[in-house]
Amino acid sequence: MSKIRDAFKNGKAFIPFITCGDPDLETTGKIVRAMEQAGADLIELGIPFSDPTAEGPVIQGANIRALAGGVTTDKIFAFVKELRKDVKIPLVFMTYANVVFSYGTERFVKTCAEIGIDGLILPDVPFEEKEDFAPVCKEHGIDFISLIAPTSENRIAMIAKEAEGFVYLVSSLGVTGMRSEIRTDLNTITAKIRENTDTPCAIGFGISKPEQAAALADCADGIIVGSAIMKLIAEHGKNAAEPVADFVRAMKQAISGEA
Repeated sequence: MSKIRDAFKNGKAFIPFITCGDPDLETTGKIVRAMEQAGADLIELGIPFSDPTAEGPVIQGANIRALAGGVTTDKIFAFVKELRKDVKIPLVFMTYANVVFSYGTERFVKTCAEIGIDGLILPDVPFEEKEDFAPVCKEHGIDFISLIAPTSENRIAMIAKEAEGFVYLVSSLGVTGMRSEIRTDLNTITAKIRENTDTPCAIGFGISKPEQAAALADCADGIIVGSAIMKLIAEHGKNAAEPVADFVRAMKQAISGEA
């Protein structure tokens, strides 16, 4: 049974994203623990990459700062192992195919399983090429999480049928980043996903305000937020844990209908 599914058991799931190592791994650890305490149900940990094609300027900046600070995949593995001593909620890595491939796919995924990572998201791997990674993930009990975009159209059913962990529904075309409004017809897409799978569906890309999260939570099982959190970290640096925790609390309340 996928541990990731547990994140969706208590109503709508709030899923924050954080780039590991911006401004440093010690601060990332404080923020992850603060987010769990504030009600995050699952956390996406970004492994920095020099060319993060799916990311907008906020997360690109975080990647650059983390890499400049000397963060490596091995340091992040050691960091997660330490986190797992007290962080209980599911954790997934979000990174790029090249990071996994250059480390050695088998070695990377095996290490993920050993340190307590529950899933892997590679936004630059199209569904048709997932065989390079998904079988290895399955072998080690890691959910390989599929993305569905507004352009997926006639591929939605096919992707949904094979979905593991949760379906990552990309709200808008383009890169990650905060948007003032999201115009995609997500109800139609989520309806099609639900016709083909009972795997939970979470919406990400562009969500930055509690009102947006509450509106989108109506048609999905969870909400993913990255850029708005990384913006707070860019502003507050080593003191970001408290403002990020406040933000997570507000978002969780909004999607739970408590705000």
